[in-house]
Amino acid sequence: MANPTQSSAQPKRVKIAGAPSWRFASDLVEAHVAELGGHLAPVTFRTSAGGIQPFSIAPWADEPLPANTPDLLKTLRGDFFCAPFGGNGTPWRGEQHPPHGETASSKWQFPKITSPSPGVHRFEATRTQTIRPGTAHKQLELRDGETNVYLRHTLSGMSGPMSLGHHAMIKCPDGKPGHIGLSPYRSGQVFPDQFEDPTIGGYSALKQGAKFKDLRAVPLISGDPTDVTCYPARDGFEDLVMVTSRARQYPAWSTISFPDQGYLWFSLRDVNVLKSTILWMSNGGRHYAPWSGRHRRVIGIEDVTANFHFGLAESIRPNDRSKNGLPTHLRLNPRKPTVVNYIMGVVPIPKNFDGVKTIQFKRGQITLKSHSGTSVEHLVGWEFLN
Repeated sequence: MANPTQSSAQPKRVKIAGAPSWRFASDLVEAHVAELGGHLAPVTFRTSAGGIQPFSIAPWADEPLPANTPDLLKTLRGDFFCAPFGGNGTPWRGEQHPPHGETASSKWQFPKITSPSPGVHRFEATRTQTIRPGTAHKQLELRDGETNVYLRHTLSGMSGPMSLGHHAMIKCPDGKPGHIGLSPYRSGQVFPDQFEDPTIGGYSALKQGAKFKDLRAVPLISGDPTDVTCYPARDGFEDLVMVTSRARQYPAWSTISFPDQGYLWFSLRDVNVLKSTILWMSNGGRHYAPWSGRHRRVIGIEDVTANFHFGLAESIRPNDRSKNGLPTHLRLNPRKPTVVNYIMGVVPIPKNFDGVKTIQFKRGQITLKSHSGTSVEHLVGWEFLN
C-alpha cells in the first residue's frame, strides 16, 4: 500500500484581501500564498499569546487600481521572494525586469500540497521565468507543533549574476514601539540616493547616504542621531537603511519584538547566501497614489544580497558596497540550481522582553535572550538552512 503521507492535493483557492490565493495549514499555522507574485499573507500563528498575524497587507488591497499599476503593488503583502531584488528600473544586457522580479510580480502555477512525512505540510508552486530564462520553484513548509514557516526557493537553468532576497513586511500593532534586533553586522548606510521626492509628495527623515556603525545612532537630515531599532517612529516619513552581516558559523537573524502584545517575529538565514538586511520604515511618508499617506506602521525587514533596492544592473556593476568587499549579487550556474533557504516564525515573549540581544542555537531549537537578560526557548529546525 502506498504511503499516504506521499500523496498530493490541490490547495484550496480563495480570494482573501482582494487577491486570489492558495491556503495551506498545520495545527498551529494557517497560511495563504497569493497567485500573483507568490506573496505570503495573511498568516495566522496560534500561540500562547493568542492568534498572531504579523504581516502587513496594503490598505488598497480591495480597491480597484489603475491599469498601469505595477503588479507588485496590486498584491503587496507579507513576504515575497525577489529575483532580481530591487526596482530594476535600469536594464541589464537587454533584461528589463519588473520591480523585484517576475518571482514577486507574475503568476505562479501548478500549486500542490504534499505531506512528505507525518505532521509536515508542504506547499509547492512553480513558474517559468521568461526575462532570464529558467525555472523558479517555491516550497513553503509548516510543521505541526511549531509556529514557523520554512521557505525554499530554487532557481534552475539560469546563468549569470543575480541580486535576490526576501521582502518581509511586518505590521506593527498599536501601542508602544517594537524593538528591532539583528545579528552582528559590519557596517550600515542610509540609502545613498533620494529615497523620496517631496515635489510629488514623498518625504524622508534620515540623512541621505549617511554611514553609521550602530543602528541606534543613525543621522537625521538635521545631523542629530535617531534610534532606528525603535519602531514605529518618525511619523510621516519613509526611510531605508542597509547593514551587512558579519561572517558567522550559525545562522544570521533578524527580529522585531512587541512585548506589550506578547510576541516577536524572527527570520533565520545562511549569511553566505543572504548577506545583508534592509530596513524599510514605511510610516505615512508617501502621499501619492496608491499610498496616499495611509501605509503606516510597516517595517520591511528584507534579508538580501543586493545593492540596496536599486535593482539588478546597479547590484552587478561596481558600487560603493562591492568596492568595500560587501557582495551585492550572486552568480547563477545553469548546471547547479541556486537554493535559497529561509525560516520565519513567531515566538511568545513576556512583557519584560525588551528586544533580542543574542540567539543561541541548539539542535532543533533556539534560545533568544533579551537585553534585560530574559530568555525564551523556541522549537525550530534551523538545520533546514544547511
